[in-house]
Amino acid sequence: MTPFNYQPSPHVPFRDLDVIERCRRLTREELGRHANPDIKIRILPGEEITFRWFSDLIGRIVRARDEGRRCVFLLPNPWPGYRHVAHMLNAARIDCHHVWAFAMDEYADQDGNIAPPDWEWGFTHAMVQFFWNEIDPALRPPRGQFVGFTRQNLPVYGKMMEDLGGAEIAYFGPGWTGHLAFVDPDAPEFDLPLEAWKQAKARITTLSPFTLAQNSLHGCFGASGDLARVPPKAATVGPSEAIACHHRWDMHSISIQGTVSSWQRLTTRLCLHGPVTPRIPGSLLQTLRTDVFISETAAMPIEQTWALGY
Repeated sequence: MTPFNYQPSPHVPFRDLDVIERCRRLTREELGRHANPDIKIRILPGEEITFRWFSDLIGRIVRARDEGRRCVFLLPNPWPGYRHVAHMLNAARIDCHHVWAFAMDEYADQDGNIAPPDWEWGFTHAMVQFFWNEIDPALRPPRGQFVGFTRQNLPVYGKMMEDLGGAEIAYFGPGWTGHLAFVDPDAPEFDLPLEAWKQAKARITTLSPFTLAQNSLHGCFGASGDLARVPPKAATVGPSEAIACHHRWDMHSISIQGTVSSWQRLTTRLCLHGPVTPRIPGSLLQTLRTDVFISETAAMPIEQTWALGY
């Protein structure tokens, strides 16, 4: 067939075609290997990854309780599945007064005003509604130990976790752009050389149009593609807070409403096997002690499949 060569759109944040093509061609076996011995990659069914995540949360809560110490989480949102963790904690009568949970990010308006904690589409609201509120009142920690971003705490968000002994673990998952929390590659607020970028702390950031599109497909926005419903900015932890965590999970298991369609298939390959660069924010985790879980769907080969359409 006649070849047709072109450059990626200027809107695409990472455009090195040689790297992209190499990552496209990675086999399942190659995807599961990494030169950094601190990176442990497992490829599992998506539901198995969710089960292991819940088990890890509960296990850490129990071990911290038994050792008489705080358990500090840096959590992604929104995830209604937290209610299942709460129900298991309730069934086992596990006291959670030592648990602290920090939201990884939160929406903000065009002027950088952070969404209030009870905004119905907000991340803090979801974390409280589906996790804290579902824990038996006799077992759950004070409401103030489930922390979301506010204008007052934004400058000291990382220090708040540090003062508690640091976040025991953060649970990440790359966005379509390879974003880390809400650190997008094209955000002017994080437009820094690599070493300075690694030191960047929590701040208000501009969301990529790709992130707006991705999040418009979430159920909280009606899974509708309603771009106007997704706020244009966000408060987010920065690379500095990700590095400061004692441990990290990185979960690559998002598909479109449970189908085999997944915008993570190439993103996963770039984050784990592309260069470490602010143009692929999730690539930072290649340099850190991280447990990586990839779903069978995300690990599928990237190949032409006309029968699927959209």
